[in-house]
Order: sequence, then structure tokens, then C-alpha cells
Amino acid sequence: MNVTLYQYPACGTCRKAAKWLAARGVAFESVDIVGNPPSAQTLRQAQQRAGVPVRKLFNTSGQSYRQGGWKDRLATMSDDEAFAALAADGKLIKRPLVFAGDRALVGFDEAVWAEVFGG
Repeated sequence: MNVTLYQYPACGTCRKAAKWLAARGVAFESVDIVGNPPSAQTLRQAQQRAGVPVRKLFNTSGQSYRQGGWKDRLATMSDDEAFAALAADGKLIKRPLVFAGDRALVGFDEAVWAEVFGG
């Protein structure tokens, strides 16, 4: 299974997730989500594969989210506008974001990850 881990190197949760994968022998490609954010099309695929609404892709605890007033802005945005905003600022994206085969995982939830990658 091809695994791509979009992460921010300074993010403790991202580092924990990478260590979790490595400890289970899961090979993955690491992509800096801030330096090389996924395209709007890739984010749309992530949303569909994860089965979550687009708002779940936003890093609601991040500085970009708070400073940009995204909580209020999201209520009136189209999905296309939301995907474009996410693709323009990797810090807006909830991380880590993982593509694993035909699945996508948003954030690090060990129980969910164990289902996908094995305990």
C-alpha cells in the first residue's frame, strides 16, 4: 500500500504519527504540508476518501485559522472556495493528513490508524 504522510515538521502530533508508522514498519513518503501543500483536487480526494465534511479538513486550533476568521467565513463558503483556501495555506489543513491506498486519514487517532495499518 502506498502511504503519503502530509505533515508539518514542527508539529508534535505529526512527529508522533510518523514514529507510530515507523514502529509498525509502515513505509511512507513524507511531504511538508506547509512547504508543499496538497492541491485543491488532492484535498477534495482526501475529503471524499475520509468521508468527512470539508470543514473537518481545517486545523481549527491553528494560528492561520484563528487570524483568518475562518470560523465565520466557512459558514458562507462553497466547497470549492474552502478547498482553494486550504491549498493556498498548508497551516490551515488539519494534520497529519494521510493517504493510504484508497483511504485518507485526517488527524492522528491511534484507534483509527490501527484499523487501517494494523495494531
